[in-house]
Amino acid sequence: MSFDVHQLDTFVLVGSAVTLLAVLAVRLSSRVGLPSLLIYLLIGVLLGESVIGIQFDDAEVAHAIGFGALAIILAEGGLTTSWREMRQSVRLGLSLATIGVALSVGIVAVAGHLLLGLPWSAAVLLGAVTSPTDAAAVFSVLRVVPLPKRITGTLEAESGLNDAPTVVLVTLVSSGAAADHGVLATGGIVAYELVAGVLVGLAVGFAGAWVMRRAALPASGLYPIAVLALALLGYGGAAALHASGFAAVYIAALVLGNSDLPHRATSRSFAEGLAWMAQIGLFVMLGLLLSPGRIGWGTVASALVAAVVLTAIARPVSVAVSALVQRLPWQELAFVSWAGLRGAVPIVLATIPLAEDVPDATRLFDIVFVLVVIDTVLTGPTLPLVAKWLRVARRSEPRGIDMEIAPLERLGADLLQVTISPRSRLHGVEVGELRLPQGASVSMVVREGQAIVPEQRTVLRTGDDLLVVTPRKLREATEERLRRVSAGGRLAQWLGEQT
Repeated sequence: MSFDVHQLDTFVLVGSAVTLLAVLAVRLSSRVGLPSLLIYLLIGVLLGESVIGIQFDDAEVAHAIGFGALAIILAEGGLTTSWREMRQSVRLGLSLATIGVALSVGIVAVAGHLLLGLPWSAAVLLGAVTSPTDAAAVFSVLRVVPLPKRITGTLEAESGLNDAPTVVLVTLVSSGAAADHGVLATGGIVAYELVAGVLVGLAVGFAGAWVMRRAALPASGLYPIAVLALALLGYGGAAALHASGFAAVYIAALVLGNSDLPHRATSRSFAEGLAWMAQIGLFVMLGLLLSPGRIGWGTVASALVAAVVLTAIARPVSVAVSALVQRLPWQELAFVSWAGLRGAVPIVLATIPLAEDVPDATRLFDIVFVLVVIDTVLTGPTLPLVAKWLRVARRSEPRGIDMEIAPLERLGADLLQVTISPRSRLHGVEVGELRLPQGASVSMVVREGQAIVPEQRTVLRTGDDLLVVTPRKLREATEERLRRVSAGGRLAQWLGEQT
């Protein structure tokens, strides 16, 4: 297949227009309360064969692109997840990603065989592809819903780790290897890939953090590229060892994102932007892959039955059993059960049997596509209401400061750039009332474009940019002090941190 410069021009024109439309759709979706992925899927369907006429039916290409996009999304999720917040919930998250997935697969498989008339292989595939929660949906939606850290930590840990076992299971079933190996051997393969992927991710993450702390790169823009490349190195390294690349990339990114790295905020912002691009491209591509003419009432009815079984039976049972390893109040478990957000992951996994020409794979793909749309419409917009009804929502924290970090190599110090937003209670606080650790100091305040050398009595205001110099060993303590004053004002020393 040849590809000339004229085709490139057309591709750039259409691609940039679709990207801009998708970016604007984020604003529209936030206003109407619908997740943006629905708009992205709709864009793909409109571009496809039934409307504009772009032909795309290559399941193998969709499978490859989907895995690449998911790797980037998981890398962003790991880089932007706080280990301190997730640590207390990692046991439950891991239990949901393993025991919970196994239970969900079994329940949905039985329902798919008995209620939908699917052969056992297709029924198991239906259970496997619909069981994992979607990292992109969880990372984007839950961070705007005010919840206790143990709930957000549980859901983020689950969504970051549950792709790994389901990808292995779907691949083994689609290729016929699961039938050859048997249940115990298949379980052993899944366990090996997950454990080995985690170990590879840990090795790449800690080694990469060690290198990045000692590599003074000539341009700040190289740091986010290097950090993302390290996370993806975990994916590639694990895949080369026949381990789970998804587990490796998430764990490597989690280690890197919580390490003492220069330009950490810039790296996170870069990864977030790239993850948005991956989501846009992924959902539009999956919309292109769908043929709306195949979607009849039978498909919609099957998807409704599967959605009811998944949401009302499989998810609550898997959460209840998984919670045996870490007890939570029933209200919080009920919210975790309702917040099992599905997104692109089930549709991407459904391309694996398509690429393998598994019998009933096309019907399976169509059912999963409709199920994801139904689940997204019902679950995503209702999360704030359900959180309020179950009384698990809490008052939003004043996350009013943004920090950027740059290394001062010769001084063994870091320069923090702190921006005071309207939500921050730093407004009205005097510089002396910050009570930063001994050795850290506010060296400059930038206000309305004017640089001010602050004194102890200088009053901070909304919109100020502070330049704070801190010894590297005191940076975390300095950051923590600034966050506490931002949340509690000048009385922060008497207020405990809300969890």
